[in-house]
Amino acid sequence: MKKSIILSCVLALALVGTLYSLPKVVVNTKAKEVDTEKSEVAAAPGASASATPASETPSNMHDGATFSPEQQKQVDQQRSGFNQASGKEKITAGLKLSDTFAKLQKFDSAARYAELVAQLSPSVEHVTRAGDRYYEAYGFAVDEAKAKALGNKTREFYGKAIELNPGLLAAKANMAMTYVNTENPMQGILMLREVLDTDPTNELALFNLGILSMRSNQYSKASDRFKQILTNNPKNTKAKFYLGLTLVELGQKEEARKVLAEVKKEEKDPVIQQAIVELQTRLDN
Repeated sequence: MKKSIILSCVLALALVGTLYSLPKVVVNTKAKEVDTEKSEVAAAPGASASATPASETPSNMHDGATFSPEQQKQVDQQRSGFNQASGKEKITAGLKLSDTFAKLQKFDSAARYAELVAQLSPSVEHVTRAGDRYYEAYGFAVDEAKAKALGNKTREFYGKAIELNPGLLAAKANMAMTYVNTENPMQGILMLREVLDTDPTNELALFNLGILSMRSNQYSKASDRFKQILTNNPKNTKAKFYLGLTLVELGQKEEARKVLAEVKKEEKDPVIQQAIVELQTRLDN
């Protein structure tokens, strides 16, 4: 697998959880397209390792930089406040602590406290938030067993949220991506197709399907999906970046240069900027 494609898959995990506005362009959702999706997941590695024990604490699960003394003090104070609070105050404290851990890139801990809040107050909002937090942690997991455990947690809370509100299409589209590396990857594909059956222009579902097409080297199909997003939302720089990448792989150099130049001007993410430099170098060689 080429270096740029490896990078794209890593980036994808961090990007697919982004909230997108919905495009208006109509997408074909015929049954035969579901059949062709089977080849898209054929290249996805299965998660064979055992799940991380449910009792494992956030402190020995998460990755990322260690806290500064000031950050540690903030976390300790907020954790103490959460432990001592009760009722609605405990829910507020838990949400605040979850947000703090997320800002500090301790995604497992952020998810754990969102889960505790959802247990205290299992509203649609709180249960969905727990799913979102676990999905974010799942997206940054490198260890296979850890990713499997976090994927299970993501599906648990998104599943509960969808039971409460079947119209949560973003939750369903995110949940679908956690199935790709399981023993039943087609379940994820079918969930994405269900989202598009409900909303044929759902941007997140189109984006996820584009990523899956890339993973199986179906760059033409991926290109079409990213173009479908950009038809209605030309400011979606993430979709535009992946369109540029697929165009590089398709050998459409002039169009790729144009698209990547636009992304370079519009996108501030330093990781994507670095990827653009790599892709532009490939185009010049």
